[in-house]
Amino acid sequence: MRSAAAELGRHSQRLAEAEAARDRHRAQAVELEERLQAAESEDTPDEVDTTARDALALAAGVARQSEVEARLSLRTVEERERAGAGVADGLRRAARQEREARARALAAAQRRVRAAAVADRVAHLGAQTAEHLARSLESATTAREDAAARRRDADSAVSAARARVAELQGEWDSLTDAVHRDEVLRAQQQVRHEQLVSTITGDFSISVEDLLAEFGPDVPVPPTALGVVEYEAARDSGEQLSAQQPSPYDRPTQERRATRAGKDLALLGRVNPLALEEFAALEERHAFLSTQLEDLKATRRDLLTVVGEVDAKILEVFTAAYHDVAREFVTVFRTLFPGGDGELLLTEPDDMLATGIEVHARPPGKKVKRLSLLSGGERSLTAVALLVAIFRARPSPFYVMDEVEAALDEVNLTRLVGLLAELRESSQLIIITHQKFTMESADTLYGVSMRGDGITQVISQRIRGAAEGAVEVSGARPQSGAVEVS
Repeated sequence: MRSAAAELGRHSQRLAEAEAARDRHRAQAVELEERLQAAESEDTPDEVDTTARDALALAAGVARQSEVEARLSLRTVEERERAGAGVADGLRRAARQEREARARALAAAQRRVRAAAVADRVAHLGAQTAEHLARSLESATTAREDAAARRRDADSAVSAARARVAELQGEWDSLTDAVHRDEVLRAQQQVRHEQLVSTITGDFSISVEDLLAEFGPDVPVPPTALGVVEYEAARDSGEQLSAQQPSPYDRPTQERRATRAGKDLALLGRVNPLALEEFAALEERHAFLSTQLEDLKATRRDLLTVVGEVDAKILEVFTAAYHDVAREFVTVFRTLFPGGDGELLLTEPDDMLATGIEVHARPPGKKVKRLSLLSGGERSLTAVALLVAIFRARPSPFYVMDEVEAALDEVNLTRLVGLLAELRESSQLIIITHQKFTMESADTLYGVSMRGDGITQVISQRIRGAAEGAVEVSGARPQSGAVEVS
């Protein structure tokens, strides 16, 4: 810290010297400027001696150079002063931190002393506690051994009690099962008794008391019917036999007799007292159904007759329509394909109701008969030819066609428009198209256009003089058009 104070003193001395030099040089510069101004303000003779002025200018330059050097020295001193001040501040902070560290070390030493005293006290108390714990452990060990002995005795008693409980539970379960079994048997016997009583009362119309009085186990069993029949047959034949006497009741024997009688009764079946009424009802139902069957057969014969007449009429109409369409197709095809050859053929000529129709088309210059080998325009024109042939064979008041000529070039389109012109003489044509040539041949145009605001608008225009030739329609060309040819 003393070296820092000495360094700070030297810096302060150099700063004072630099300031004094700066003030001295500043005073010299001011004096030289005043002398220069005074020299410039004096009357200049005709012949000016520049020696003094040059000397003054040189002295002013030297003074300015001295001032600059003094300023640089001053700034250097100031920088050193700031550096010294920073070093002094760092030293002061280090001294303050050292004092704080010494205070903390002193406080830590005091805390260690107090902690040592506390540790001594804890050690003393720990020794006393350990001695107390040893005595408590010894007494606890003795108590634990006594408790373990008592627990072993209690476990033995519990085991014996559990074994006795399990034995008693087994006896209880056996008794409960026996009781349930007896109850189930008693219930079954009760249900069986009720069923027997119900059967006796319902099937034999006799009470239980009367049944026991007449057929009980104490009553002798009369001879069987078979034995009676055999005895009577032997007696009638002159044999000397004694009649069978009633025998004592024997349950197995009577059960076998009851089983055989049950089987014989099952084979015989129940007697139906309503058999005559049911037979009469079935006979009446049979007569009604027989009448209905005859009516259905007659209706079927009538329907087959009507179907035959309808088939004959359909065959007649279809045959006539086919021949007319085939004839017109040849003409129309030659019109649309000059020099070509087309015809319609039946796949099964012997069965007109199940036959199919094949279209044979041969454009000029080609030797193909399958439509799949034709170009798109040729197939489209062939289809139009078949369509127009049907129109000409079976005319209609109006026709609607949608883009039928979309795939045609200008030459084929001209032929098609000429063919449509023949149809317009007897029918009205409504054609949806984008072809300009088709639109030019129409009487009325209907189109849908979009205005500048994005709203669509339907436009209609009647073309005058359509019969004399093509008519130019001025205005916006519609995006899509419906051409009406009348």
